[in-house]
Amino acid sequence: MATLAGTTLEWYDFFLYGTAAALIFNEQFFPSLSPAAGTLAAFSTFAVGFVARPLGGLVFGHYGDRIGRKATLVVSLVLMGIGSTLIGAIPSYDTIGFWAPVLLVALRVIQGIGLGGEGAGATLMSMEHAPPGKKNLYAGFPQMGTPGGLVLANVIFLVTNAVMGDHAFTAWGWRIPFLLSFVLVAVGLVIRLRVTESPSFDRVRAQDQVVRFPLAESMKVGFPRLALTLLAVVANSAVAYVFMVFTLSYGSQHLGYDKQFLIVSVTVAAALWFATIPVWTKIADRHGRRTMFIAGSAAILLWCVAFFPLLDTGNSALAVVALLGMGLIIPVTHCVQGSIIVDTFPVNVRYSGSSVILQGGAILGGGLAPMISTALLNSGGSSTGVTWYLVGICGVSLAGAVALFRLVPEGAPEPVPAPLESLSGGTA
Repeated sequence: MATLAGTTLEWYDFFLYGTAAALIFNEQFFPSLSPAAGTLAAFSTFAVGFVARPLGGLVFGHYGDRIGRKATLVVSLVLMGIGSTLIGAIPSYDTIGFWAPVLLVALRVIQGIGLGGEGAGATLMSMEHAPPGKKNLYAGFPQMGTPGGLVLANVIFLVTNAVMGDHAFTAWGWRIPFLLSFVLVAVGLVIRLRVTESPSFDRVRAQDQVVRFPLAESMKVGFPRLALTLLAVVANSAVAYVFMVFTLSYGSQHLGYDKQFLIVSVTVAAALWFATIPVWTKIADRHGRRTMFIAGSAAILLWCVAFFPLLDTGNSALAVVALLGMGLIIPVTHCVQGSIIVDTFPVNVRYSGSSVILQGGAILGGGLAPMISTALLNSGGSSTGVTWYLVGICGVSLAGAVALFRLVPEGAPEPVPAPLESLSGGTA
């Protein structure tokens, strides 16, 4: 529950930026550009956070494997909170000109670094506390922070907008949800500081298995397995960010849907995503996660074929079906991708190794997805190019997952040094 609380707050900060980039930042920080170019510029600053995430993953992963999981996760939460709070205080372009987008990008980098240390660390922290037979369930709780953070961000965004009205909210009220980050992070810290250190890391330290350069050691898993793991998880990130971020700007600017309607629909879909993760992780613990992951990858590919055609009808009921479908299908693979990545690496280097894979997939998938989708939309004039982009990346991930699971047979032991075999708990 502590890792869930922490990841929810970190993703709240991150998704708050995504929602604001889709609906607000083009006017506040890029007013001299056309609406299409301003949206593309706003999404490019959104992508900057993903570029910064590997740096955070490398730094926090190194120290997480060297000094412990708990301390690094506390620092990552503080860093994210500082970045988000200060974004709410940046003057607009009309006030300070060029420096407004510069400060926005700088604080977005801080956000990215903070989140880069969170994703892998929270998953392995929870997973390493898991009792036998519940590894996927425990590893799924930090994954719930992704839709949980989106729901929290959108609810606060909607409530603030409803109370203030569109004009005041666009002018300055959008800052309030960012400034609230300070309060929410303080609550998160109280919860996170009560968590004990990972039992697995305590044993690593007791057995003198801490290595000097954990990242280099983690790469000894081998390029084929590393590359296939990265490919297997990249589609989930891409599809999720098109669903959560790009849909808001596309639906409101090109299809005429009401902004509030889109935010509410995405929020309800994210709540469905949140609620179903424990169900899917229990199935994975009972029946194995590999078949479920491959089936989920195929389901996402098929739904991407139908997603934009449903939205493009302009029918609100069909749009809700499209969005709720995403909320139901995305968690099938998302809930276990963290445990798949973590199980790739030995216990004493898994923070570093997992961070590389997780953040690499986030850049190739989620970070670039809204910007690529906007560029394809502007160049082609329709959503067809975006659909083919999603289908293509889903096909690559599905092929990567099949190849990965053939490379590493079901039940194969984790690549853990002999003294640490007892820490791994086996693979599902």
